[in-house]
Amino acid sequence: MADVLKFIREYTIAKKEITEQEGRVIFGEFSWPKDAKTNYGIWGTGKDAGESKEYYPVDSILFLLKHINLSHPNYVRHAAAANVPVVRRPDRRGLLGYLKGETATSASIDKSAPLEIAIQRQPTTNKRTIDDNQNDPSKKVRFEEEQVRQDKERLAARLEAPKEGAVVTTDQIRSLSDTMSVEKIAAIKAKLRAKKRTTIKVDDDDLGTGILEQRSFIDAEVDVTRDIMSRERLWRTRASILQSTGKDFSKNVFAILQSVKAQEDGKHTKPTTQQRTEQTPAQQQDPRRKVQTQTQYNRYDQERFRGKEETEGFKIDTSGTYHGMTLKSVTEGASARKAQAPVQPPRQEIVAQPKPQTPQKRVSRTPIIIIPAATTSLITLYNTKDILQDLKFFTSEEKKAQGARKENDVLIQRRKEDGSTVPYRVMDTINKLTPQDWDRVVAVFVQGPAWQFKGWPWLLSDGSPVDIFARIRGFHIKFTEMKLDPNVKKWNLQVLDISRQKRHLDRASLLKFWEILDRYMVKHKTNLRF
Repeated sequence: MADVLKFIREYTIAKKEITEQEGRVIFGEFSWPKDAKTNYGIWGTGKDAGESKEYYPVDSILFLLKHINLSHPNYVRHAAAANVPVVRRPDRRGLLGYLKGETATSASIDKSAPLEIAIQRQPTTNKRTIDDNQNDPSKKVRFEEEQVRQDKERLAARLEAPKEGAVVTTDQIRSLSDTMSVEKIAAIKAKLRAKKRTTIKVDDDDLGTGILEQRSFIDAEVDVTRDIMSRERLWRTRASILQSTGKDFSKNVFAILQSVKAQEDGKHTKPTTQQRTEQTPAQQQDPRRKVQTQTQYNRYDQERFRGKEETEGFKIDTSGTYHGMTLKSVTEGASARKAQAPVQPPRQEIVAQPKPQTPQKRVSRTPIIIIPAATTSLITLYNTKDILQDLKFFTSEEKKAQGARKENDVLIQRRKEDGSTVPYRVMDTINKLTPQDWDRVVAVFVQGPAWQFKGWPWLLSDGSPVDIFARIRGFHIKFTEMKLDPNVKKWNLQVLDISRQKRHLDRASLLKFWEILDRYMVKHKTNLRF
């Protein structure tokens, strides 16, 4: 199938003039409409789910070639004035490089895109001859005579051509009336006339053109299919899909299958001679034990397990109870219990006096925030109260110069919008945390290196703290000019930027910390006070 983009490229490389006539673009004997779509995709389309890929039309590419010397803003203004679709800036360089022959192909060319079918034009010489003949009567007569002569020669050539198959002589020709009846001949003629009414006559030239177009379409489809098949790669086979590098079927799956098979075989196999000899004489003589071992559960045969058959003839009240009875009444049987029942004094419920218990330790609901213990961290126990409570940033060196002392942990009071305060405990060590305390940890400030999480729960086998940030909200505080740590980029953390000189921006950045933490606690830590 003819590709209009390839024709534009060939004409541009050869510096041939592309003819435009009556809303069509002509390339020799082929022509396309100006608004016909090429297979050059438009940048930015087809990326979203459900969005179809769009392609540049022919007139858009030709308009770019005509105004190739203009800058892109001037070209856009000219295209908008001419009402022509604009070639976008990201596609401009690649498209011109392909059309000029600088590159053999382009990544934006979609070979699987549907192509517009070209219309094959008649040679211009015949058209000129026909037009001249229509204008000049004498030439028209000569042209008609020439056409009649060519038709006669063509008919004579067909008649003189050798016939395929056996040659029929005149001696073998018999009259139709000798072989068929008159009624049958009339029926055949009526059938032929009916068939002619429903049959459309097709010229040989039109039929040949249709066959050629069909063949060209089939050839193009074969080329596209061959291109698709060449890019296919075998990923899994029936043998490779059953192979696994992390599982050993001989240890788990095969063991399960063997146990199931052993259970199924045990239901139907008969006891061996050795098993019969191991039975005691009492078991061999008691027929009820044999019946009991052979009896199987059946959900539709529950009557055999009800009533007296449940106790095998013994007078046992399965719905009774021995609660509150003496040992003598139990051993003597039901008659002794009946005689003893009237004499038995009414049972009084004895309420057990609760023993004095030691008061349980009250469970704390104060959230815990963990910060790095390294002195190089921007947030430490020296300045954590200024950062998280007062929303002002001071470095650890400034606080040390002011005479601040490091505590084991710091209790800060977070002031809310309604004027109330909520306590948060901040610490830099995890040695004293119990399993109940880990449930109160809501946030962690990350410095960058993975060794900060040594000894933490929820670590992966390779020491990665990825699962920690799925359970605890992670934050990273840094100066705006500092380069982001590689670990921080790949972990699920919220970065808080602090400016070195602009102290008036500290409050907005640190308020962002409390907004994110409040949303997290509403969703995951509703049992805590916040």
